[in-house]
Amino acid sequence: MRKASLERNTRETQISVALNIDGTGQSDIETGIGFLDHMLDQVARHSLMDITLKAKGDLHVDQHHTTEDAGIALGQALTEALGDKRGITRFASAYLPMDESLTRVALDISGRPYLVWKVNLTRPKIGDMDTELFREWFQAFAQNAGLTLHVECLYGDNNHHMIESCYKGLARALGQALAIDPRQADRVPSTKGTLSE
Repeated sequence: MRKASLERNTRETQISVALNIDGTGQSDIETGIGFLDHMLDQVARHSLMDITLKAKGDLHVDQHHTTEDAGIALGQALTEALGDKRGITRFASAYLPMDESLTRVALDISGRPYLVWKVNLTRPKIGDMDTELFREWFQAFAQNAGLTLHVECLYGDNNHHMIESCYKGLARALGQALAIDPRQADRVPSTKGTLSE
């Protein structure tokens, strides 16, 4: 079973994560940041991973540490659950429309983390969450999950729709890339024989 559970504890945050790649999209998310909870619920639902994530952070300072560390912990859990990545489809992309906005997400579960982020938001906050923190979450998640990840909101006017299409696009692409390809179920999908670096 492709599952993982871990805890990440620092002086700034205490986070526990449980992840099942081969789930049904169930989620139980509590970060103390309402909009981030909403986005991580979307990741679970549309990737069909089961995700439980509980975070207590220094929200009296700001939301940066909690947001970033939630991305780190979820990325680490995904890496642990994947193991040697044997049999995965590996590459995937998704176009995700949400009302007037459209986002393209392309990713490679490569073991070589890299984020391209082309999302031009026009508001400082969505709900009570600073919009500059969305890139921080995607960067932390990509780095710790070992993803080459390209996220581009092609157009949109409503910042909520734009960001939600980014998270849903990530979820759809992840669901495809994590799927087992029956033609190579016993192989690591790389001519190098490894996807760890």
